[in-house]
Amino acid sequence: MPERTTNTRVTLTRTVTLPDPSRVALFRRSPELGPKILFFSGGTALRHLSETLIEYTANSIHLITPFDSGGSSAVLRRAFAMPAVGDVRNRIMALADRSITGNPAVFELFAYRLPKDASQEELKKRLERLIAGEDALVRRVPDPMRKIIRSHLRFFEQRRPDSFDLRGASIGNCILTGGYFNYNRLLDPVIYLFMKLVAARGVVRPVVNADLHLACALENGRVLIGQHNMTGKEAEPIESPIARMWLTASLDDPAPATVRIREKTVALIRRADVICYPYGSFYSSLLANLLPQGVGDAVAANPCPKVYIPNLGHDPEQRGLTVARQVDILQQTLAAGCAKPFRREDLLRFVLVDSKNGFYENPLDIAAIKRLGPEVLDLPLARADNPNQADSRKVVELLLSLT
Repeated sequence: MPERTTNTRVTLTRTVTLPDPSRVALFRRSPELGPKILFFSGGTALRHLSETLIEYTANSIHLITPFDSGGSSAVLRRAFAMPAVGDVRNRIMALADRSITGNPAVFELFAYRLPKDASQEELKKRLERLIAGEDALVRRVPDPMRKIIRSHLRFFEQRRPDSFDLRGASIGNCILTGGYFNYNRLLDPVIYLFMKLVAARGVVRPVVNADLHLACALENGRVLIGQHNMTGKEAEPIESPIARMWLTASLDDPAPATVRIREKTVALIRRADVICYPYGSFYSSLLANLLPQGVGDAVAANPCPKVYIPNLGHDPEQRGLTVARQVDILQQTLAAGCAKPFRREDLLRFVLVDSKNGFYENPLDIAAIKRLGPEVLDLPLARADNPNQADSRKVVELLLSLT
């Protein structure tokens, strides 16, 4: 293999060096003028990247999967028949401007979980103190945010069934759920409100507002329903590679369900300066966002660069998948959402890898990636102290340079 340099040059509508120091410096000085980099993601894999990203741009776009069926999200979804809000909450707080007075207190409150070892009666009393504004976690939050939080918690408590298990409940999720009911089961208004109140630098939206779940068939024929059964975190890791994945309306029935993205989501995708398919759980975080109808067409209609950044390290969902095979599945999933003709580069232009410093659990197979169409950008991505993780600043600066 020829010796690799730390910089490379690519041709978009112009020839650029990756990373581009002048472009990076410009956005660092004026993040309000930064580009609209769009991420299809979910989970916590992009938390550190998002915290770094706001140093360079206040205009990033995050389309988040609402199909989480594990943890406290599962309890909320069973009780209220609603989309998952945990990943939305995580991303809003990752994009929040922590220099603003009161935001650290808001972050602490939103991240707090009720104890798992307390009785339901004790937890109910703790929730009542939070609603009354008597708990220190709420008292530290300045008005008007404190009043809004208390109001939304009150909406949550009024609708909480007696059987609702408060052990381990995320207070941030409860607040967003209360806002969901306050706005007549609409997520967009409560997301917009809290993003404004914490001065979040970017746009966060669930890719759809539907109460749906993920289902998949493994190559051994077994069918799994629910995101929590796929990730290897709350259930045993999958024993066979995933053959296909789809949406379903119920955790009890694998029958396929369809949903279309809204026009406002189409508009967000079409105005992005770069579209990134980032690292994270390959099926339940990345591909899940591409399943709704209309995503592929919206991506193909935008002439901006599209970039896939494969996972470094271990992802239980990628059992048996080379990076080339990941690229193939990504392209197929996007193509399935296209009703109009497209070219392969309309869906994916670049694959960003680090063959020298990064650790890939399965082979990269760069030659096979190139045969699928994308250009491979082989550049330093991994953290200096951990080849299993991407360096957020390196990734951000490379994405900025492609705009």
